[in-house]
Amino acid sequence: MASSYKKYEIRKRDPNPKAAALLVIDLQNYFSSVANPILPNVITTINLCRRASIPVFFTRHNHKSPADYGMLVEWWNNDLLFDGTFDAELIPEIQRLSKPDEVVEKHTYSAFEDTRLYGLLAERGVEEVIIVGVMTNMCCETTARAAFVKGYRVFFSTDATATSDPELHDATLKNMANAFAYLVDCERLQNGMK
Repeated sequence: MASSYKKYEIRKRDPNPKAAALLVIDLQNYFSSVANPILPNVITTINLCRRASIPVFFTRHNHKSPADYGMLVEWWNNDLLFDGTFDAELIPEIQRLSKPDEVVEKHTYSAFEDTRLYGLLAERGVEEVIIVGVMTNMCCETTARAAFVKGYRVFFSTDATATSDPELHDATLKNMANAFAYLVDCERLQNGMK
C-alpha cells in the first residue's frame, strides 16, 4: 500500500539539537517481531542524536500490580507485560544502547502518564521531542499527542516507528502530520543536524 500521509505533510522543520530529546518508545522483547524491521533506523537515529548531544530517553512498558493495569487488562484480554519477565525487557540491541541513558517505566500508552518523563525533560530544558519506536498507533501516537498538548514541538519518525498493520501506521502518520507533529525520517534528521 502506498503511503498517503504526504498530502497532510504541509509543515516542514528540523529539530533544534539544543532544545530536543529523543524518546525511544517500548523497544521490548514482546514487540521484537514488529521492531526488528525498523531497528537499523532506530539505531541510526539514536546515534545521530547522541552525536548532536541530544539526550536519549528509553521507555519500557510494564505492569507491577493490578493497581496499574487500568483499562489495558480488559482491552488486551489480560495479555499484559509484567515487570521482571523476558518480554518486558528491552531488546538486546537497545538494552546495550540504553546505558547510561534514562529508562522511563510506564504502564499505559502515554510515556507522560504517571511517569518521571515530564520532570526529566523539564530538568534538561527540553522543548522538542523526537519519537521513534513501537507501536506507531498506540504508545508512539499517544505519547506524541500528550507531548503536543503539554507544549512540546513534536517530531515523529516515519521510518523508525512501526506497528503490526501498515494501514494503522499510515493512519497515525496522517494524524501526526495533520495536527500534532513534524514528520521526519533518518535522512531528514541526518541532513537537518549537520
